[in-house]
Formats: sequence, C-alpha cells, structure tokens
Amino acid sequence: MSRLLHISASPRGTASESLAIAGTFLDAYRETHGDVVDHHDLWDGTLPEFGPAGAGAKMTVFAGEEPSGEQAAAWAAARAVFERFDSYDRYLFSVPMWNSGVPYILKQFIDVVSQPGWVFGFDPEEGYTGLLRGKKAAVVYTSAVYGDGRPPAFGHDHQAPFFGGWLRWAGVTDIATVEFRPDLATADAETGRRTAHAEARELGKRF
Repeated sequence: MSRLLHISASPRGTASESLAIAGTFLDAYRETHGDVVDHHDLWDGTLPEFGPAGAGAKMTVFAGEEPSGEQAAAWAAARAVFERFDSYDRYLFSVPMWNSGVPYILKQFIDVVSQPGWVFGFDPEEGYTGLLRGKKAAVVYTSAVYGDGRPPAFGHDHQAPFFGGWLRWAGVTDIATVEFRPDLATADAETGRRTAHAEARELGKRF
C-alpha cells in the first residue's frame, strides 16, 4: 500500500488557500485510494535548525568522516526528519508564495533533509545525482498578487521554479501541480478558486 505525506508550508490554518486546496485533494485521494495519509505541518515546532553544527557535520560527512559532539547531535536530528520524509512514496506539498518565493520554513526543511547520501549523491566528474527515485509528488502553488501574464510590478515567480527544481534535483520527476493565482485586476477570485479545487479533486482521484 502506498503512503502519502502532506507537507504544508502555510501557517494560516483555515484562512489558507493552499491548505484548503490541499484538503480537497486529500478528500478525493482518500475516497479513491484509501491509502495511509499523514501530515507534516512545518510550523509545528519540530523542525530542527541547521546552523553551524549542522553545516559542520555536513562537511565532515563530505570528507568521509563521522560527525561527533554537537555535530553528531545536529546530524542525528536532521536524519530523523529525513527518515520520516523518505518513508513515504507519495507527497503532497502545499506551498504559498511569500515575497516571490517560498516560505522560509520550507527552505529550512529542504536544507535539513538535503544531505549527501540521503537526498543526493555527488561525483566530482559527473556532478549531482538525485536519490529520491521512484517517488511522486503533487504540489499546490498559491499566490495573492503574482500571476502569469501580469506586469513585473505584480511580482516574479521564484516559487515554482525553485521548488520544482529542487524536487527534480532530488530525483522526483513524477510531479503534478495545481495553481491558484487570483486575478486581482478583476477582483474575481472565485472563478479561479473553483477551478483550482476542481483540478485538485481530479488530481487526488488519479494520483
């Protein structure tokens, strides 16, 4: 049986568009598949920092050595997050746009789990190899101001290219997306909202 993990990057609860659309996806997914679904709220306080000790541990591992002391503790904390993440074969990410990019808590998650031998391998001649092969991901992207075709004054998309690029770099190539970017120029958000929820429902059924 497949296992799906919903990783959410919005702290806005019931006011969150990305969480609402993800909820529609999950309702359809459960009805169709009946598979195990879990939720990792990145704002729940369990995500460890990856600071000097973690960075030192990473470079120690790159050098082919074992971290010790504070580095070992930081490495073990990061490893626990990765093992939880890696134990699933399907992912749903709900990702709101913050300042043209992704919420910093999602970047923190990426920096915690993206370690050599876990998410990627590296060869001095061949470069990086993603290790999360055989997995699939659905991503809900939302924004309040930015939208395709809008003038630069409405922002730029450093959200989807960054996050989609990370997934592919990590070895996840089976990726489906749903976007909700309401057109503030017409103040008609409801049409786009209905479309996004319909797309999420269909994607949840066939995911």
